[in-house]
Amino acid sequence: MGMSRRQFLQGGALAAAGVALSGKPGEASVDSPEMRTKGAKSSTTICPYCAVGCGLIVHTKNGRIVNIEGDPDHPINQGSLCSKGSSLFQVAVNDRRLQKVMYRAPGSDRFEEKSWDWALDRIAQKMKETRDRTFKATEVNKKDKKEYVVNRTDGMAFFGGAGLDNEECYLWSKFSRAMGVGQLEHQARL
Repeated sequence: MGMSRRQFLQGGALAAAGVALSGKPGEASVDSPEMRTKGAKSSTTICPYCAVGCGLIVHTKNGRIVNIEGDPDHPINQGSLCSKGSSLFQVAVNDRRLQKVMYRAPGSDRFEEKSWDWALDRIAQKMKETRDRTFKATEVNKKDKKEYVVNRTDGMAFFGGAGLDNEECYLWSKFSRAMGVGQLEHQARL
């Protein structure tokens, strides 16, 4: 039995109209039994990643985040989110996220757990040693052969990434410049 394209479209339209007119209207509800947000407290917030300011709805149960989604009533994003905003739930709730400092000594084949105080002191000590060893107060310009004050260190470079929010990027930039670091790079693209 052959069916033309026109007959197929007419039949499909009739079937869709029949279902639409005969069935009861479907309603979405937050309290549906299969929804993970059932009984959760909702609060609105702003995405931390860039300066656009997309709105988010965060659902919590017993003090734990159970869902994060775009806010459809927000004037900027109207419910849509970029890939970074869409992955915020994974950032907040992830079984693989490290909660402790893990350190592997030079030449060692295993990691050992260390305290945050130890790790921060060690990082500060290594940065201070590197800065003191590689700091340049002045430099001679090759073109005019004059000596200029530069106050920088060439022994360190700072790299930022898309995982940092605006405030963290600002602090990262200020700290690196205060340390005298001249090599700054930031990859904020997706």
